[in-house]
Amino acid sequence: MAKDLSVGALIDIYGAFLSDKQREIMSHYYNDDLSLSEIAENEGTTRQAVSDIIRRGEAQLKKYESECGYLAKILAIKSICEADISNEDKVKRISDVIEDF
Repeated sequence: MAKDLSVGALIDIYGAFLSDKQREIMSHYYNDDLSLSEIAENEGTTRQAVSDIIRRGEAQLKKYESECGYLAKILAIKSICEADISNEDKVKRISDVIEDF
């Protein structure tokens, strides 16, 4: 199972919408860098069960992002802040991103 590292950011943004157990398992996998086997052992379950929980959680988080787009907006604002342009232009571009909400 290949890790999509953007899921860690999605957990930070939308994690409250996951069940406590799902959020905990996904946090162990993405934030603590535990393997599926390590999480399964700690949780007293199977590696397959952990994989299924993570896969369903990823799908939920990506659905929330596609509907809300908060991560995309945050990344756009971050990119503007890092750009080599005047502060006046940065403020204008950031205002445009915020108005698009």
